[in-house]
This record gives sequence, C-alpha cells and structure tokens, in this order.
Amino acid sequence: MKPIYFLMMTLFSGFVANAQEDLLSGLDATQAKNTNVTAVFKGLQIITLQSTKMAAKKEFYFVVSHRFGTVKDGISEFFGFDHATTKIGGIYGVTDWLSVSGSRHTLSKMYEVGAKYRVLRQNDAFPFEVVGYSTIDINSLLKKEDYPKIEFSDRLAFIHQLLISRKISEKLSVELAPSFIHRNLYNPEIENDNQFSIASGGRMKLTKRLSLNMEYAYNFNKPGFYSNPLSVGLDVETGGHIFQLLFTNSQSMTESGYLTNAAGNWSKGDFFFGFNLYRVF
Repeated sequence: MKPIYFLMMTLFSGFVANAQEDLLSGLDATQAKNTNVTAVFKGLQIITLQSTKMAAKKEFYFVVSHRFGTVKDGISEFFGFDHATTKIGGIYGVTDWLSVSGSRHTLSKMYEVGAKYRVLRQNDAFPFEVVGYSTIDINSLLKKEDYPKIEFSDRLAFIHQLLISRKISEKLSVELAPSFIHRNLYNPEIENDNQFSIASGGRMKLTKRLSLNMEYAYNFNKPGFYSNPLSVGLDVETGGHIFQLLFTNSQSMTESGYLTNAAGNWSKGDFFFGFNLYRVF
C-alpha cells in the first residue's frame, strides 16, 4: 500500500501546487487590471485652482507666479505689466500621498501654508481621483495703527477643498472642487466670514507638450461686489519645467482670494494676464 499512498500524495501535491499557481496568476491579473491612472493633470494647478496631481515622495517644487494688472487700462499701463503681483513658494512631497507647501504673496502681503493629501486613486475599480487640500492664509498687511485691537488670529483665513477628478481619455481630464472658506476678520459690506463655492476645471491635451486648460467657480453666498472667477490658460511642458500662461478675472493667487475676491469682469475687458512656473528638484 505504501507505493500507492506515495503516488496519491505526489499527485495531490502537484494538484495543490497547480491550483495555487493558477490562483496567484488570477490575483496578479486582477492587480494589473486595477493599475492606478497616471498623468490626470500635468501641473499641480489647473490654472489657479489646485489639481489632483501630487508631488512625489522627496520631490521639491519651486514655484514662481505672476498676475499683472488689468489689461483694460491699455498701453498707458502697458496692458497691466506695470502692476505685477508675485507669488514665490515651495512644495515638498513628504510621502506619495502627502505634500506640504509654503508661499509668500505680494498682494495683501499674504503668507500661505498648506497641505495636500490623497484620499483615493482612479483605477479600474474606482472611477475618480480624490484629494484633499487645506491652507491657512496669514494677512501681514493689516497694521496696528489701523486696527489697534487686532490679534494674530484676526489675520487668519482657513480654506478646505475636496478635489475630485477623472481622466476621461488620454486627452481630456476634468475636476470638481467644493470649497469652504472662513475669515476671522472680514468686511461685511463686500465679503462673508464663511463662504461656500464649487469650482470646476479641465485640461484638454493639444500636443505632446501643450494643453488647453479652463476653470470656473461659483460662490453660493457671494456679495455683489465681486464676480465668480473664470480663467483660461495653456500648459507648456519643457523638461523639468511646467510653464502655465493664463488669463483670469481674479488677480489673487491664494485660494481664499482667488475664489472669493475676483474683482475683474470679462464682459468689460477687465481681466489679468499671468503665469505659473514650476521647477521640480
């Protein structure tokens, strides 16, 4: 009986090994099928609105942005180039799902610190990329002489966004971004302490290194003094640089200012030219 027993055990072991190999092959196929979608957006911003693109772990981005004055003033102000506002900052990828940022804006002498964190990836099992983005703005323009009782907390504004994107095809990506903005100090005649908005944006790839971008935000409780922001731009990819050329009716480059304080009006030719430059290290 021993030879028969040995033969049966050998055949059974071979069957188990083959079954395990088939099972592992099936799991590998499933994992390959659920590969994460890449290059939903090329830039960390669509135009001014944040995109769902994240800085990779240990990557550092140096950021320089300009928004010039309104083109409506014409040649006397060199179509806005005489009145530039600047943003200089950096973004660091702590992990592949978390990055931190800091920047300084000449408009309102604003400092901004932020965190961007990935929640979900787009793949065959899930149709969207989901990223959270939170910032704190610090307004250093406010002076004690004008506001004798001002405290540090009065300088702060808080912004929370949920960025939801989908790469529809190799050429087209879209995004939806509900946002909440809170200001500790505000002028009730022209703004609110709490403001809700929902923004949308998209990227259409034109060539290997060029894409057309557009974004718009609607503010639900916007005072009549400001407009809803509308921007259009081009992404130009040049090796380690992403160069974005744009036109917008919102001169501010912080999330709180861009979304809620758009002073320009496209219908009156009142809009601003600008650019974003990203250099990755």
